[in-house]
Amino acid sequence: MRPWARPVPPAATPHRTQDHLPASYHSPFTPSSPQVTSLHSLEASYGAAISSHTLCVSRTLYTLRNKQLPGFEPQFKTMAKWSDLPSALKESHDKFTELLQSDHQLKAFTNSNAIGKPVTFGITSNGSDNALFVTVENGSVEAKTGSAKDGLFSLSALPEQWEQFFKDVPVAPYQSYWGMFGMNIKQKGIEVLGDQTAFSQWTHVWRRVLELAHDAHCGPIKEDTQQESEQDHLRGKYVYLDAPVWGRVKTFYEYSGDGKQPIVFLHTAGSDSRQYHGVMNDSRMRQKCIMYAFDLPGHGRSFPSRNYHPGAHTNTEDSYVGIITSFVKALGLRRPIICGASMAGQVCLAVAIRHKEVGAGGAIPLQGSDYLNMDRNSNDRSPYVNQSLFNPEWVYGMMSPTAPSANKQLIWHTYSSQAYGIFHGDLDFYFGGWDGRSRVANIDTNACPVYMLTGEYDWSNTPEMSQKTADKIRGAKHKAMPDLGHFPATENPAKFVPHLLEAIEHIQQVRSENITTMRLGSDLG
Repeated sequence: MRPWARPVPPAATPHRTQDHLPASYHSPFTPSSPQVTSLHSLEASYGAAISSHTLCVSRTLYTLRNKQLPGFEPQFKTMAKWSDLPSALKESHDKFTELLQSDHQLKAFTNSNAIGKPVTFGITSNGSDNALFVTVENGSVEAKTGSAKDGLFSLSALPEQWEQFFKDVPVAPYQSYWGMFGMNIKQKGIEVLGDQTAFSQWTHVWRRVLELAHDAHCGPIKEDTQQESEQDHLRGKYVYLDAPVWGRVKTFYEYSGDGKQPIVFLHTAGSDSRQYHGVMNDSRMRQKCIMYAFDLPGHGRSFPSRNYHPGAHTNTEDSYVGIITSFVKALGLRRPIICGASMAGQVCLAVAIRHKEVGAGGAIPLQGSDYLNMDRNSNDRSPYVNQSLFNPEWVYGMMSPTAPSANKQLIWHTYSSQAYGIFHGDLDFYFGGWDGRSRVANIDTNACPVYMLTGEYDWSNTPEMSQKTADKIRGAKHKAMPDLGHFPATENPAKFVPHLLEAIEHIQQVRSENITTMRLGSDLG
């Protein structure tokens, strides 16, 4: 099967778009009629009426109207509208054209003499050949109605899915086509047709074109505002660390804060600790904690290991826990809380299991779970795809659509700036390299309290996955965070910090209660 293609389900199933979604993602397409509880049961009763996605919509509406099923006529009117994407967006076409011509980001992406001939792709509804036909040339992008078959590739989704994407503020996972395409949120009906390599090579352009189509149709998404710091409170240093696999490495770290609680922040796969600048400058955090964040060897500002060959990086539990342990001991930190997101969220669970080895006094996994086995692709380390464009685009759609643009651009920048193969090697740990399924239940949350936090816009590690992991750990807590995605500390520090403080306070309370219990036991003895 082509690496990005999702097969179109057999007849009578394309309407069941979310069979594999968590329960919280079913609501957008739940019929309002009390007589029929799902499109599945509707098909069972009236299969002749809607046995194929290619059946004439007018006939479907006629059938439903005569069956007198309240609640379905509006739904199928919506499906009729979005079954032809260019027609659904025709009223905003002029605005869309204006944005394509004036958008500075799109011009930056396409202004290159290397584009020697036009590149074309389509955006269409599943089952329809009528598409937004996009032509990219050096410094310009044009969109018109055309055939999806005439492009190098085409992005296809069901009418219901496009309807969700073109909401004023889309709900997860419809904030991006990558989210719709899915990893751990599987959706039927999403597929990429045509040249799969070209799809990956031009991901930065089609992503921006879709954003502009959304803005033309709905108006720009209202982003959260944030107050800029007048002064930066971080200080940076280098330290030599000795760790398994890595060897002796010159490692960069930053620190801030005057509080008593030490906390170490760990960055996500293929990035660096600049992700935590907003949190580490927050006055509430500086008052409560002394904060540290370091770049893994070969990431960001840290030097690569002497054992490293460019492109050969990989990450394992032992090497990861080993470098964290080395950092804690080198700085003489006393029972710090370890906090990180994504692959760092996974290693926080490993740290909680191995807390005596690390010297950790608590763990706050962000976007973490006990195991993650997703479809992997090779485009993050490919000679045919520019990883400095592909990697940041792949993760860009994991964020909340309302996050401030400056923060989203920081994520894009840090993912674009890492060395060849770094992201891919980190994902060796994130995708299956970490497996705590048989071990997380053994975590002693009295000795190392665990408080998990998960942004709701993350389609890579969903809140449901984190909750299932927390349920296995006696004494652990989990909280889903609205309006945040895969990079909560970076996307919106102001919204994230209250959740983080709640987790820190929980860990401190558990530790305080345990100390009191131990003292009482000692006195009674």
